[in-house]
Amino acid sequence: MNTFLIIDGLNLVRRIHAAQPNENDINGLDIRIGSACNKLLKYHQPTHVAIVWDGNAPSWRKSLYDDYKKGRKPMPEALANTLPALQVYLSERNINSINAESEADDVIATLATKLVKNQDKAIIVSTDKGFTQLTHPNIERWDHFNKTYITIEQREQGLGIERSQFIDYLALAGDSGNKIPGVPGIGPKSASELLKIFRSLSNIYASLDQVGAKQAKKLEIGKQMAKISYKLVQLKTDIALEANLNQFRSPELK
Repeated sequence: MNTFLIIDGLNLVRRIHAAQPNENDINGLDIRIGSACNKLLKYHQPTHVAIVWDGNAPSWRKSLYDDYKKGRKPMPEALANTLPALQVYLSERNINSINAESEADDVIATLATKLVKNQDKAIIVSTDKGFTQLTHPNIERWDHFNKTYITIEQREQGLGIERSQFIDYLALAGDSGNKIPGVPGIGPKSASELLKIFRSLSNIYASLDQVGAKQAKKLEIGKQMAKISYKLVQLKTDIALEANLNQFRSPELK
């Protein structure tokens, strides 16, 4: 079995860069990123490794919902300008990049899904909890900064729902980090309680006559937002990937 370490590039780099007191200071950033990658390789001992970067093309999510990620703080210019050199630095150390056309999340989800279909294992290095919707047992999620796995069981316990309900939950409660609206007036607690009773988003909307009057009104008014949010939170797993597995063999194996 191959084990592929998939690093969410900007998730790692922006978190490490954010520890700098001056956002325009990028001195030594390449060394810090290289060190982080070496620690990841040493700990996980993967057969393959890739770092996936967001592209500049408009996201399909933005086309669906114009306020998607609206108001998110832009990347510091100095950091954005150094990313090409950082990719070169890493490639010289046999850690090669995959550049997404738009959002890296969909490329990472696609790569992980393809790997497990071939009986391989994927370890996604990212603090983005959205990856927990990838529930295959051979897909793991690693938080580099807390040095721990982000498990589906923890996510279930934290939200008070089951893994099959993750997308339904976000469609109701929304995701403030990505400016995904959910249903106005339905917060995390209400979303969890509704799903415990009705099991799914579709069942909730088929049973509004059994929901309290105030909640039913909120759900009815927010029905379109729920539909949009349900689409927005889902990761695509069918992105075209022009990559050969041999390009990403771990440095120790070369």
